[in-house]
Amino acid sequence: MPGSITDSPLYKLINPDSIAFFGASNNFGSMGTSQLASLINLGFQGHIYPVHPKEPTVLGLKAYKSVADLPETPDLAVMVLPTPIVLDTIVQCGKKGIKNAIVVSGGFREVGAKGRDLEQTLIQSAHRYGMRFLGPNCLGVANPHHRLNTTFLPYQGKAGFLGMVSQSGSFITQMFDYLSRAGMGFSTAISVGNEADIDLVESLKYLAACPHTKLISLYIETIRDPRNFIEAASAVTLNKPVIAYYVGGSASGKQACLSHTGALSGPDRLYDGVFRQTGIIRSRSIEEMFDMASLFGNVPEPRGNRLVIQTHSGGPGAVAADACDREGLKIPAMPDAVKKELSRLVPHTGSIGNPVDITFSKDRLAYFSSIPACLLDAKHFDILLIYLLLPKHMFRRVMESMGVPENQIASETEKLIIELADKIRDLVQTYGKPIIGFSFHSQEAFFIKALRARNIPVMQSPHRAARAVAALCRYTKWWKGRHASTKHPAHPSSI
Repeated sequence: MPGSITDSPLYKLINPDSIAFFGASNNFGSMGTSQLASLINLGFQGHIYPVHPKEPTVLGLKAYKSVADLPETPDLAVMVLPTPIVLDTIVQCGKKGIKNAIVVSGGFREVGAKGRDLEQTLIQSAHRYGMRFLGPNCLGVANPHHRLNTTFLPYQGKAGFLGMVSQSGSFITQMFDYLSRAGMGFSTAISVGNEADIDLVESLKYLAACPHTKLISLYIETIRDPRNFIEAASAVTLNKPVIAYYVGGSASGKQACLSHTGALSGPDRLYDGVFRQTGIIRSRSIEEMFDMASLFGNVPEPRGNRLVIQTHSGGPGAVAADACDREGLKIPAMPDAVKKELSRLVPHTGSIGNPVDITFSKDRLAYFSSIPACLLDAKHFDILLIYLLLPKHMFRRVMESMGVPENQIASETEKLIIELADKIRDLVQTYGKPIIGFSFHSQEAFFIKALRARNIPVMQSPHRAARAVAALCRYTKWWKGRHASTKHPAHPSSI
């Protein structure tokens, strides 16, 4: 495990200062052109050298006829070329002194015996010149902190805290928009493809040392070197949470992986054992993986697994309690002292048990301030799960009843919603306990987006919230157990 990110052998591949780009032209019908456009559009700050045998410029950049013509030796070569040309290009890059490459091109091991032979030749040629490479059959890297995106889709979200390694080429790109809508962003996402050279384990080690990465997610189709993976993962999870989504456990999944990247997958129970042994959290769906990431990357360390649920409708509260109980979370009865305090805040039509059901209150702001403060202040609860229903039209009606001019209603409504989001953020900071929201409303709702911008996770259902909270509590308990007899600087949630 590198002590510093710059010690990693992948550092210059993921943080290059200059890039030679092969396979792009002025034809936007080609994949290479789309990938170069993504690199340019994210605002890469270094030198980009398109290499093209005929075009004098490519996407407004000066192009070079061959690698030998480049004015310097770039840190990285990106190749989106027909399979036979890749082999010669690797040799030419090696002769130029280029030490890092991303081989996007397919047609290697994943297509059968002939492709396996080509892949072996690729490996031998690269290693002859001391080159390291990602792929083949991959999309490379998205490192928003370095304004690097070698994939074919534009990265339009923020630079975030989630590191990812994917054995699927395009999976990371398909998550760009999803993560952005969830209020998150990648720190670095690495597509390893066939793993002919740089593999899952080396990428995992890089993200372990990456200062921008709070937690790591893995899209796994196979573990090629179990002993090396177990050793590395066991070390990484002591410092950063690792969430894995494994897709090769079923017969259909196994066949899909074999045709996808040439991966041979194993049974679910084997991978369950590997994940338990190493402290990796297994997710059962893509949505669950990113739900967990949202919690692990945003909330403070829970002191235990005792939840209090706050709602203003009995149905969502009951569903949330049932979902949490099924996940092994505790829903303690409301202590008398807390009931006494709540009785002054909750109308007589509500319920001051657990869940707390406000029903309807004339003081709408209490739902986001004094009531959750009362619950968080109680030592009997470790986590607050709160149902969120705050459509803009409710506030519009209030504004209208107060005589706010029509042309000011929209701005005043947004101002009030932001104030409420700030109050909830302040409660987390005051009490040091996680607040997790859930809502059946659109994730594009202004209030939900405002909360997520303030690092308050909002799940799309109580069941998804319960599974993510349970995973967070299990990992925290496991982490504390591993460190019970040793000194350690900080819990992963505070990294």
